[in-house]
Amino acid sequence: MKLSFVVPCYNEEKNVPLFYEAVKKDFEKADYDYELVFVNDGSTDGTFKALKALCDGDVPVKIINFSRNFGKEAAMYAGLKESEGEYVTIIDADLQQKPSIAFDMVRILDIQPEFDCVAAYQAERSENEAVIFCKDIFYKLINKFSDTEFVKGASDFRTFRRPMVEAILQMDEYFRFSKGLFSWVGFNTKFIPYVAEERATGESKWSFLKLFRYALEGIFSFTTAPLKIATYTGLATSVLSVIYLLIVVIQKLFCGIDVKGYATIVVLILLLGGIQLMCIGIIGEYIARTYVQTKGRPIYIAREVIKNDKYEKKE
Repeated sequence: MKLSFVVPCYNEEKNVPLFYEAVKKDFEKADYDYELVFVNDGSTDGTFKALKALCDGDVPVKIINFSRNFGKEAAMYAGLKESEGEYVTIIDADLQQKPSIAFDMVRILDIQPEFDCVAAYQAERSENEAVIFCKDIFYKLINKFSDTEFVKGASDFRTFRRPMVEAILQMDEYFRFSKGLFSWVGFNTKFIPYVAEERATGESKWSFLKLFRYALEGIFSFTTAPLKIATYTGLATSVLSVIYLLIVVIQKLFCGIDVKGYATIVVLILLLGGIQLMCIGIIGEYIARTYVQTKGRPIYIAREVIKNDKYEKKE
């Protein structure tokens, strides 16, 4: 098998058949075999039924049906694990990422053996200004504090050689931030620009809150800077407290000024209490991740894995 498409699906009932036909159209001139590995991530609509209908087609189709919604990160991991191709492409089912670009990615890897991965990035984004601003801030912060390089605008839409896929699968951590994992494993990656199309049908599953939580996941997964910030904040607060203490003593002993303490004490208690809670919260985030990881729970649970008969005919 030359190429595997890994396609995470969550409530993509109407998009799945459109994606299937788009792949067939864009790869009809391909002189190599390919497979479609769909991951049904606990969809609540008719996505699974639509995926099963694709098994009657003339393309090898594999369906990984999750027992519940585990998230896109788990779906990508499951798809990579079940893929069989020499090359593996991660792509969304909503047709914002054209299969024809994946065709170009494969061609680049064929003619440029020095690269192990081809990744697509959005040179121009169509989101609102607030979202773009927040994403820019995220990339500046994480690149400043993390040892792993994050390319601005790089997406999960990319094609890997099999050795890079195997390297990614070695990292079976529960809290996954794939953009960071793809960079952390190393290998040579070529970045190409692409324009994200409008969704074929439906609406994006990514709200601003989900994007914010995803950004925090990346920060906590690839840098310990928040812990250092807590330390530096504590040190700065201690220094300021000592300075203020000296000022109060000098005012009382040498200037004879009565020090009104009620308001000062209340403000300091609230300030220091807030700083302490913030620092405890940051430490708690790291401890919680360690706690969950030590349980050794699987990244996902598959209710079933379905293959159509095209696999058996090729075998």
